[in-house]
Formats: sequence, structure tokens, C-alpha cells
Amino acid sequence: MKPTIIDLLNKSVDKYAHNPFLWEKTTTEFLPTSYLETKIQTHLFAAGLLSIGVKAGEKVALLSEGRNAWIIGELGVLHAGAINVPLSIKLEESNDLIFRLVHSEALYILVSGGQLKKIRAIIDQLPNIKKVIIFDEQPDYSPIEISLREVLEMGTEYQKANPKAVVARAKAIKPDDLANISYTSGTTADPKGIMLTHRNYTANVEQALSLMTIPFTYRTLIILPLDHCFAHVAGFYSFMASGASVGTVQTGKSGMDTLKNIPINIKELQPNLLLSVPALAKNFKKNIESTIRSQGAFVNWMFNTALKIGYAYNREGYNKGRGLTFLLKPLLVLFDKIIFTKIRNGFGGKMDFFIGGGALLDIDLQRFFYAIGIPMFQGYGLSEATPIISSNGLKNHKLGSSGYLVKHMKLKICDANGKVLPNFEKGEIVIKGDNVMAGYYKNEKSTAETVIDGWLHTGDLGYMDNDGFLYVVGRFKSLLISSDGEKYSPEGIEESLADNSKYIDQVVLYNNQNPYTTALIVPNKEALKRYVQHKKPQLDWTAKEAKELALAKLQSELNEYRKGGKFEGLFPERWLPAAVAVIGEPFTEQNGLVNSTMKIVRGKVEERYAQRIENLYTTGAKSIDNKENINAIS
Repeated sequence: MKPTIIDLLNKSVDKYAHNPFLWEKTTTEFLPTSYLETKIQTHLFAAGLLSIGVKAGEKVALLSEGRNAWIIGELGVLHAGAINVPLSIKLEESNDLIFRLVHSEALYILVSGGQLKKIRAIIDQLPNIKKVIIFDEQPDYSPIEISLREVLEMGTEYQKANPKAVVARAKAIKPDDLANISYTSGTTADPKGIMLTHRNYTANVEQALSLMTIPFTYRTLIILPLDHCFAHVAGFYSFMASGASVGTVQTGKSGMDTLKNIPINIKELQPNLLLSVPALAKNFKKNIESTIRSQGAFVNWMFNTALKIGYAYNREGYNKGRGLTFLLKPLLVLFDKIIFTKIRNGFGGKMDFFIGGGALLDIDLQRFFYAIGIPMFQGYGLSEATPIISSNGLKNHKLGSSGYLVKHMKLKICDANGKVLPNFEKGEIVIKGDNVMAGYYKNEKSTAETVIDGWLHTGDLGYMDNDGFLYVVGRFKSLLISSDGEKYSPEGIEESLADNSKYIDQVVLYNNQNPYTTALIVPNKEALKRYVQHKKPQLDWTAKEAKELALAKLQSELNEYRKGGKFEGLFPERWLPAAVAVIGEPFTEQNGLVNSTMKIVRGKVEERYAQRIENLYTTGAKSIDNKENINAIS
């Protein structure tokens, strides 16, 4: 019989009872909780939930920073036969939280002290909520609120009176019963509730472990939000199935304090593996480079020389050291001892590799981390697939690819008419397996459009090579479409513009059967101010001439991709922006234009700036120093 998450825990407790499973730092050091202790605490919490009336199939929302109580909270909810609705702490209390709590029909909320104010601000608009269980002790409680301590005390009494109740409730759970309703980041007006079953999770754990081995001695520090299924599967459930252990970042007094704890906690816990997303990878790289620069010109030269040797020797990973590049190995070993070892010590000294997910990971980033001896292996997946579809790993990798396919899953690449395409031809990635979601909660229309005859249509554009590696190259449904119907994925151009110009922070290209491609560009205003100051020191930034000079610089950066520019021929010229709207504010999570994995939400950007886009197709719009752009750059 196919296992449930309950079975996964029980099997590991039988095999690894006294191994540490959870690591948490609340005061001065990380302390372990064993597998057996985790099960005991889980059963106690589940008994507490039964004692306050939680029934099988009911929804319990969870809003908290990463911590032991989060993981034991979810396991307790599942042992009670209920369904967890994990919520991102990045959500604001207004419509974002209200929509998810109402739409999911949650009857209970588990919440940390740090997130409690969000729930208190909206509780009057949530008439169906029966109890709010607070992880941290509070000076006062409303009638609907109860402390975790009190729930556990009730659980102790309940277990005495009903010693077999939790086990009976847990045994009644079937593989196809829902474990989570996990909400999308909201790339459309209303987020969709992705229904993930116990079997979705256990199947994806099995699939993930077909690509890599996690020794029982391994540790990870989960630095990604626990509410996302990538952290669920690649983080605590895959580690749980392997008898390995999981730490969480020490919660600070504010979100910023928590972020500052990440590098400290990495050194303390000494993880063997970390999960990352491109935004975090870029921050790690930036911090490493900054530290190297601060050590002077000679160390900087040595570091950059070592990187060049590493890039030349490693190539794309699978072909490293081939041909005459094997001659570079002694030099690389030397530089590794002198400089790269010290960098790895900043990650605790035991790191074997990263797994990157959430968005496309730039190949230059992959080469950088591979060179310093901590490969960052790109993976691919989406929440609807629970989420892992493919990944590179120590055993099998090609830098630049999205990895080798997991076992026990089918994949095909299809054109717009559903025709299956051969290797190297780009089309929509379509998959089938036990990891495919049960559907979108209370949204049969979207479910029917996304899962057809058991096949999940991912909406992502990619191709397969002859060695079984998948390459994801963009969004199938967000293609640029010219007036003659030709299609092109914008991501490569957008990333190149932002990565290769210090004057450009963010880019969204647009062409929906229009005469030419346009772009919304968020400039780096500080860099442009420095440029103007350097070119014409006498000019005040508020002067119109200063703005025109800055906009001309932006245009020159774009022109580098056209004939005569240093990036000439990198992309077909018809897909380069012929008209630009400069946007005065960055795309962020706060304004809803970037999601929780730091990806720009294209649909929302297009909706927010629909008028600006429309204006880019009017007379005179191709001149970058138009009035709207001058106002935006102020």
C-alpha cells in the first residue's frame, strides 16, 4: 500500500529513534529533538487538537516563522486527520490572509507570537474560526485564543482518558486524503488553493531520493519559508525519510533580525546541504565578493584568478577536466587550499552542495559556486507537482540544465496543439505521476484546464536533451508573440539586461501580437545619478538635462544588444525593446509585483502598467526621453 506522511514518520522512528530530527536555537545554542521525541510531541499535540474538537477533514491554518512548533504543528494536524493550510508570513493581514482563511474554510489557526497581530487585526472578519492556538505565551488572551501550552496540557489529559485515540485517527488516514491546501503566490487576481495529498508528498519524497542520497548523518538548515512545498519535500520530509536532521533559522525580533541570523546559524549548525532560490544565491555571492574585496588587491586578484581556473577546468560539471584542461587540476587544488577552503568555512565547513529551485538559476551563478567547491545544483518543479520534477545532483549534473528527471514520473514536451515534440525542440513541459496535485480547491474550471487525463500542464517552456536532462527556458504561456504570430520567450533577454547593466534593476518585456516589442524598466537611480555626476558635475539631478542624460544612458545600455554593440547577436533584434517605459518604483512583494520566491509576477505588472504599455505603441513613444519617463526617473 502507498504510504502516508504518518507512515513516513513511523518508519523513520522505528529505524532512527534516537537520531536527532529537529534542531532549534531559542537562546544560545542549537538543541536537538530526536525522532522518537518528535513523535511523542506530535501525538501530544494531536491529542490536544482532538480535545478541543478538531475533526477529521477539517482545515487548520498555520502562520508562523520556521521553528520546531511549525513542523510538529503540521504533523500534529495530520495525525488528527485534519488538513493543514500553510500560510506565508510575508502575507499582509488585509485581503491576502483573509482570502486564504475564508476560501480554505479553515476553522482553527495555529500562529506564532510574532504573527499574532495579523490575526488579531482580522479576526472579526473570520466568523468561522473556532480557536486560535498561539505558540508563544501572551500577557492576555481573547475568548477565542488559547496557548499552545494549554493545548498540550489538555492533550496530556485526553491521552490518559483516550490512550488509543490519536493512533486510531492517524490509522484511518488514506494516501489520497488531503494533507495540505497550499496557496499559489497569486499570479492571478485570486490565488489558487493547491490540494496536495499524503501520497503526493510521499511520492515526491521517493522521487526526490531517486536523484540523490541523503545520509542519516546529514544536516540542513531550512532558510526558505516552511509554507512552500519545496521546503516541505526537499527539506523536512526527504530528510525525515532518510533519518537525517533539520534545523530552522533562529527567529529574531523582526524579519530583518531573522535574516541576519542566517549566516550565523549556518556556521553554528554546519549543514551538509542547503536549499536556495536565485535571490538568496545572488546574496551569498555578493557577500563573498564583498568580503574578498575588503581584503585588498592581491587577495582579490588571487580569488579572480582561482575562479577563472575553476571555470576552465569544471566546464559544465559533467565534462570537467576533459581534454587539456586536466593540466589545470594541480593549480585548482592549490588555490582551493589557499582561498576556497576559507570561503567554505563561512558556510560551516561541511557543505557538500546547494539545491536551487524557485526560478531559473543563472549558469554563471552555478559556475561560481561549483568553482568554490559548493556546487549549486539547479532543480525544477512547481507546487502543483508537489513540487520536484527534476534536479541536478552530485551523481548526475550538467550546469545550465534544470536537471535529470525524477524516477516514477512521465514527462513530455508538447506544442500548442498537444503534439509531442522530439528532443531539443522547445514546448510546454507536461508531466504525469503520483506527485500531481489532486486539483485546485473549489476551482473545477482551473483544475480541468491544468490537469487533463492525469497530465499536469505546467505552463513552462522547455526541452529535453539526448542524455535525459531537462532545460527550462521560460514560461510557455508568457511568450512574446509578434504581429505575425512568431513566439519568443522573454526571460533570457530580461535577465541579460538586468545582469549586464548596473543601471538596470528589473525588466519586463511585452509583445502581444504588436508591431514591436516594448519594455518596462526599473532603473537603478543611484547608479544613474552617479553617472550624471561623473559626466556633468555641474548639473543638479533635478534639472531636466540631468534626466535626459540619464535616460540616454539607459538607451545606450539597450543599444549594446543591437548592431555594433558588445552583445550584438545575442538575441534576435525583433525581440529587443523598441520603446521603453521607465518605472519609478521597483517591483516588490510589498506592491504585489514579486512573489514569495522573488519572481516578478508578469501578469500583475502588465495589469498595473497597462496604460503605460498602451502608450508605448503611440506616436513618439520610441523616444526614451519622453515626459512620462522623465517624471518616472525623478
